[in-house]
Amino acid sequence: FYLEERRSALTYLIESTTLQELSDPDSLSHIFLNLKRSFSGFVDLGLIDANGSQRAYAGPYDFTGLDYKEQDWFHEVILQDVYVSDVYLGYRNRPHFSIAVKHDNPNVPGDFYVLRATLMADILRKQIQSTGDGSSSDAFFVNQNGILQTPSRDFGSILDTTDVAVPSFSDRAQVTEHEDKEGKHCFLSYAHIAESPFIFMMIKHHESFSGDWLSFQGKLLIFLIASCVVILLLVTFTSHVLITLIREAEESHDKVTHKMEYQNKMASIGRLAAGVAHEINNPLAIINEKAGLLKDMTELSEDFPQKGRIESTVDSILSSVERCSTITHRLLGFARHMDLTHDTVDLKLSVKEVLGFLEKEAHYRNIEVKVYAPDTLPEIVTDKSQLQQVLLNIINNAFAAVDRGGLIEIAMFARNADKVTVSISDNGKGINKADLEHIFEPFFTTKKDAGGTGLGLSITYGIVQKLGGKIEVESEVGKGTAFHVTLPIQKA
Repeated sequence: FYLEERRSALTYLIESTTLQELSDPDSLSHIFLNLKRSFSGFVDLGLIDANGSQRAYAGPYDFTGLDYKEQDWFHEVILQDVYVSDVYLGYRNRPHFSIAVKHDNPNVPGDFYVLRATLMADILRKQIQSTGDGSSSDAFFVNQNGILQTPSRDFGSILDTTDVAVPSFSDRAQVTEHEDKEGKHCFLSYAHIAESPFIFMMIKHHESFSGDWLSFQGKLLIFLIASCVVILLLVTFTSHVLITLIREAEESHDKVTHKMEYQNKMASIGRLAAGVAHEINNPLAIINEKAGLLKDMTELSEDFPQKGRIESTVDSILSSVERCSTITHRLLGFARHMDLTHDTVDLKLSVKEVLGFLEKEAHYRNIEVKVYAPDTLPEIVTDKSQLQQVLLNIINNAFAAVDRGGLIEIAMFARNADKVTVSISDNGKGINKADLEHIFEPFFTTKKDAGGTGLGLSITYGIVQKLGGKIEVESEVGKGTAFHVTLPIQKA
């Protein structure tokens, strides 16, 4: 039971932990610390690759990089998937044994790795001490070759060879007659430990049995109670892990559901905006046509009454119509969010169009917006509407971060021959360092009091990834924040 418990713990670890986590020395040390807290006896823990090289190690020695490919135990674990070794000295020069489990690498067909833990041989002796009265019996472990795996009172020290014949395999405990060194008759009992190289032996003289019977019953009861407690703890631990995984899966499902609802809501708003824009465009076209006709009539007639005043009024009407038309076209541009398209986009013009939505707020709050772009800035091939959504989300956040009279700077430049970068910075309140690593997570927001949903930057991050680019952020509390969006010049 003791060995099976630790084999199960190693099997659970190698199947529930990724290769990347096991290969990282810090992560492996943390895993090993938790393992030692839950199960006694472990001395160290190592990860061995398919070539027999120890890639990571956690323990009191420096065994990283050791080569085990010629070791017998390594070949055994390849064949059997799980392997418990004999007691041996090895690199430590101290009696110990190891438990190794193999796991196939799901990402590389034919590849595997091995998780190997070491336990000192003294653990076996402690297991024996819990079985009986040392004064009336001699109990010890041997392996298939008759080599002592624990010290024996009558047959020598650990790793000595005994003169007791190794019994043939039996799946049940056996008892035979035996004669000790002094010629006294005694009972030799033995049992093969399942899925291990160990054979447990006990030599007991006839006269000791009567006094040990009641004591044995009490100890057996204690052992059963202790076993039940350990099993209960293991079941509780496993149940806790499973419940945690189920809860995390449900939370992930809820987040995806909320995100879909948000996207459907935004799509409905987009369709509504497109409908409104189309309906407004029709009367605007009529007003534009009639105003143009009136202007032509005044220009063709030299004696038209109040010609100058009418022409001025008509120009004002045409100017207002053009402004309304620009606004409706912007709405239509943002509403056309369908599958990813590839358009030739002028970054400077896109930024200008986005700022057109916010110019009233900038004027009202006295926010200064500076735009820097070289004349040689290349055009890029990307999805224009989705790029505008990215720019609008980030610039909106910048407006929300600055106070009245704040400053927002937008710089565009070619990073190299293949990429361009748009940097949007502000002198607002900034973001805490602890929050920076979470700002792109769905439903994480620093604007809860202002009704933030926590989806803006998450959607922005997803769009930038879909466009083949990357987004980075720098921030310092009290000084401001800068977002850097890098996009490929050609389509991703």
